[in-house]
Amino acid sequence: MRERGFATALFIGIPAGLLLGLGFYTFGYARGASYMTNDPAACVNCHVMRTQYEGWKKASHRQAAVCNDCHTPPGTLAKYGTKALNGFFHSLAFTTGWFPDEIRITERNFKVTESSCLKCHAEVVEGIRATRHSGQNVACTTCHRNVGHQH
Repeated sequence: MRERGFATALFIGIPAGLLLGLGFYTFGYARGASYMTNDPAACVNCHVMRTQYEGWKKASHRQAAVCNDCHTPPGTLAKYGTKALNGFFHSLAFTTGWFPDEIRITERNFKVTESSCLKCHAEVVEGIRATRHSGQNVACTTCHRNVGHQH
């Protein structure tokens, strides 16, 4: 009977300890709470984002948008779900060292960003698309690569 209690304590204690340690690391050392804000400087917590941040400071959208406006979907749940998912994969990449020297956007995040472009510029884009052949959609960044971040 005593062995079963010990096994149960281990079964619950080890995962709980790991989650607690991960939480302290994330919100202590890695400044996790800063990611809950809209402050673009939070993105520079990771050194590889410095170029994107500096580019945003020089770009045309600095006056109109912060990182979350373009890189998270609308709605509280969707926004923080995306931030959590991206945060997990960014942390995993930086902890393991498995990330490219030049940051590349994922397909999922590209769709979020494209949707953000259309949210603000739907009227203009509708006019442009009306001049194209049926079904010919061109990504906003094909022509406007430097809008959010100067490269």
